[in-house]
Amino acid sequence: MAFEEREQFRILFLDRKNRLLTDEVQQEGTVDHATVYPREIARRSIELNATALILVHNHPSGDPTPSRADITMTAEIVAALKADGVVVHDHIVIARDSHASLRALSCL
Repeated sequence: MAFEEREQFRILFLDRKNRLLTDEVQQEGTVDHATVYPREIARRSIELNATALILVHNHPSGDPTPSRADITMTAEIVAALKADGVVVHDHIVIARDSHASLRALSCL
């Protein structure tokens, strides 16, 4: 993902023991944006019987700093999943030479 030319939004769906159920590309976007739909993430989580997720997307610009939109979108996903008992463990932003964790940055 670090070397993709367009944003890609992936989700790691986890079971009760935090074992990987599947790693899926949810959306591919442009050089600086990928549209993500919290409802679709909730729907897929239920289909897979996932109880937790790790969100991952790349920044083709090379700067892994989460944007205000990244933080807002993550909060919307967390809220959409809460009613179904699905937890978001982290949202990681990948860049060519580094990454950022919204959990570590206290944005989650």
